[in-house]
Amino acid sequence: MRFQDIIGQEATKQRLVTSVKENRVSHAQLFLGPEGSGSLALAVAYAQYLSCEDKQPEDSCGVCSSCRKYQKLMHPDLHFSYPFFAKHKDDTALTFIEQWRDAFINNPYLSLDIWRGYLEAENKQANINIAECHQIIKKLSFKPFESAYKILILWLPEYLDKEGNALLKVIEEPQPNTLFLLVAQNQDQILNTILSRTQLIKVPCLNYEDIKTHLINNHNQTETAASEIAYLSNGNMTEALAMLQHDTKSYHALFVQWLRLCFSNKGLEVLKFVDSTAKMGRENQKNFLRYGTSFLRECCLLRSGAERIVKLPEQEMETARKMSAVMDIAQAQTIINELEKAHYHIERNANPKILFLDVSLQIIKVLNLKIVPAGNHYIPN
Repeated sequence: MRFQDIIGQEATKQRLVTSVKENRVSHAQLFLGPEGSGSLALAVAYAQYLSCEDKQPEDSCGVCSSCRKYQKLMHPDLHFSYPFFAKHKDDTALTFIEQWRDAFINNPYLSLDIWRGYLEAENKQANINIAECHQIIKKLSFKPFESAYKILILWLPEYLDKEGNALLKVIEEPQPNTLFLLVAQNQDQILNTILSRTQLIKVPCLNYEDIKTHLINNHNQTETAASEIAYLSNGNMTEALAMLQHDTKSYHALFVQWLRLCFSNKGLEVLKFVDSTAKMGRENQKNFLRYGTSFLRECCLLRSGAERIVKLPEQEMETARKMSAVMDIAQAQTIINELEKAHYHIERNANPKILFLDVSLQIIKVLNLKIVPAGNHYIPN
């Protein structure tokens, strides 16, 4: 993995390269970024750059012996640790290394759900067990074999329970030229004893334009389709790539149609709409609801006079302007709450026909009777 293979994150890439050039490489670093930001890919690219035998000004060379091994995640001085779903108490990350290599090489924007699929773990609880902690200590007790550094990339240290305290000594006083690169999503869930021993590298969400450009150039998406996916993914490349696996129909036209039917209170047509939506499939239903939530939030921004920060294609922007003129913020927020609840229940396999009918009735109530929530009850404006 080279820096040039990673979408966006130019400032973070530059910071990492500069730390190597200026010989300011901390022995324990925490790459902290939300899902889909590319923090894991950045850690791997950084490790490859550190080990590269012919470093270029801004990236590893990609062709030396070290880089070729890194591309396959098979360098003898590169080690991984990650949550897994143990079948036996003595299982460690090495038990699942082949699946790990396949998962990362196929999709560097890996999520725990995707990783779960590779292990066919269903609903088992993921963790990093004490056997894995002991294995880490053992692996890092030796000197580097080929490169200047021996590197451990620990993905999702949030899944280290109290057993993680076994790693404190080796993190604080590692063997010479041993590096720990932790890759996390939630700082609050990391053991404070580990957190305090690392240098923090914050990785932001990807921006809209970077995702859109990548989808057009690398996934043959039209500008309209790429714009919609980039907008829906909200800076999460994992979500954007997942959306490519499903229909690319325009959620905008469908959502506006739904609101118009509810505003007109056309009962029979609303029922037909509910029937068709119930057949869309769970992922498309979730994306549709996510789009509706995002679109109404943009309408709220327009209503508040913040048009300069609204990110909508021109056609959708025009619709949003018209809608924000007839729907106030309280109404929009009430509908957003209903859509978010529906998304939650769709994820948990609720009956889509009943669910979309219920949401439709709530939207009709909000748009026609101007009813907004007060606590757990509805009262007229």
